Amino acid sequence: MSHHVIEFIDTSYNYPDGNMGVVNANLRIQHGESVAIIGANGAGKSTLLKLLVGIMLPKKGEIRLGDIPVTPKTMSIIRQRIGFTFQEPEDQLFNATVYDDVAFGPRNYGLEEKEVEKRVLRAAQTVGIGHLLQRAPYKLSGGEKRAASIATVLSLEPDVLAMDEPTAALDPKSRRKLIQLLQGFEHTKIIATHDLDLALELCSRTVVLKDGTVVYDGPTVDIMHNSQLLEDCGLEQPLTLQGCNSCMK
Repeated sequence: MSHHVIEFIDTSYNYPDGNMGVVNANLRIQHGESVAIIGANGAGKSTLLKLLVGIMLPKKGEIRLGDIPVTPKTMSIIRQRIGFTFQEPEDQLFNATVYDDVAFGPRNYGLEEKEVEKRVLRAAQTVGIGHLLQRAPYKLSGGEKRAASIATVLSLEPDVLAMDEPTAALDPKSRRKLIQLLQGFEHTKIIATHDLDLALELCSRTVVLKDGTVVYDGPTVDIMHNSQLLEDCGLEQPLTLQGCNSCMK
């Protein structure tokens, strides 16, 4: 696992209709950090992650993984090192079996089938879906689909996990299982989420976006107790803190 730093340097992106997705973002994320990206709908959370993995390219500034800039020429390297899970797991599950979905990335990069099998089994075991490898993805539950989508990126053995709303549509039991899984990962984790309780539990650092602009970047515990700033950004305190007088002190 590499120890590369992720950097957004004066990064901006505007959509074809002229709306700004990200405005002059300057972020430096160290190896092993767990960082939550929060903000109201349309604040730029998903855009920031898509810029990181090259699905979108900045109109201004740059993004780097160590000494590698995120450009069309480096896309193959970037996507091996940064595992990205979409907001909808179905966007990553399109083969006849879960096995083939998890094997897709390693096969695409030309690995020997024996090595592909090792990686598939290792990734599936990590997320607890070894018994589902021969199932059709459309037959899985929401929590199982989420776990399978994570396995599809783990099979590439990335250095970074970038996740867009990983707890969306999960039931409480599946959500708890996912949090426990992510707590065990040593990867650098960047998680765009509306789930502020997840951010509080999983991420020591939080970045708050408002209209594409970074308005806070610091300790998660501090922003989660700043009810005024959260409200100004269209957010509410985590449920675990609301109405808890002892927590608010």
